[in-house]
Amino acid sequence: MRAARLIKMVLLLQGRVAMSAAELAVELEVSERTVARDAEALSEAGIPVYAERGRGGGYRLIGGYRTRLTGLGRSEAEALFLSGVPGALREMGLEDVASAARMKVAAALIPALQDAPVVAAQRFHLDAPAWFREAEVPEGLAGVAQGVWGDRRVRGVYRKKGRRTVERELDPYGLVLKAGVWYLCARVEGEFRVYRVDRFESVEPLDDPFERDAGFELPAFWEAQGELFARSLQREEVVVRLSPEGVRRLPHAADPFAAREALREVGEAEGWVTVTLGVESQDVAFTQLLALGADVEVVGPRELRERFVEVAGRLGALYGAG
Repeated sequence: MRAARLIKMVLLLQGRVAMSAAELAVELEVSERTVARDAEALSEAGIPVYAERGRGGGYRLIGGYRTRLTGLGRSEAEALFLSGVPGALREMGLEDVASAARMKVAAALIPALQDAPVVAAQRFHLDAPAWFREAEVPEGLAGVAQGVWGDRRVRGVYRKKGRRTVERELDPYGLVLKAGVWYLCARVEGEFRVYRVDRFESVEPLDDPFERDAGFELPAFWEAQGELFARSLQREEVVVRLSPEGVRRLPHAADPFAAREALREVGEAEGWVTVTLGVESQDVAFTQLLALGADVEVVGPRELRERFVEVAGRLGALYGAG
């Protein structure tokens, strides 16, 4: 613990001209007295830490000293690539590892580039959760993350639909954060599946390692699963005529995947076009297509068309009376 703190102190001093005892105490999460003892220990070890007394004093490295302790460990290097998603790092228990990695990289930069991390942080931030919802950290996330990063099997109790629970031993291949919800992509009984992490009632990382399938690619797998899920929702079909404005607005009113499939053959057609749209149900289709107003005509099924005829009559009576 102290060795890691001493290394961090050297890296902090290497990245700045000087730091006060109070600043170092905050960064290292220790007292100013501990900072003084650590500085003395570094000097005795041959690292030229110089302490300046007085109101404007502090600690600095003499003679442009550069540590060679900037080599990244595997876990630090992996976490560094996630440093743009600090919330996700914190939830997976990797925040400290990523912080150490960023510090080592900053320490290795030439002085002219040492403000690069600050410049980047001021210009880009990823906020993954959706609007208007509390971001909840699943209790089992840290355990699942340990298995993912260590290529170790996990044993978990998973709650399926209908509140029924099952116990599973999984090979955890990867984690996906989608709109604030964590998903685990895992192999079980030779088959790859997707689990919502917040449905794990308990997770236990095991000592048993697993051998990864070298051909597995997490982004490609997730994209394929997303398409399968979208297709599974399209249980019915409706036939509609769309104006050019209706064609433009359909992806914003209906499911984007279903709209893309429906408009695949439309191309640059002018005037009204007739397409077949996959929908979850007629009730869902009614709500979605109603948003297109006069830029859509429902051709079939007959029951859905009659609902639009009825609502059109009511709207005509309402606005005609004014």
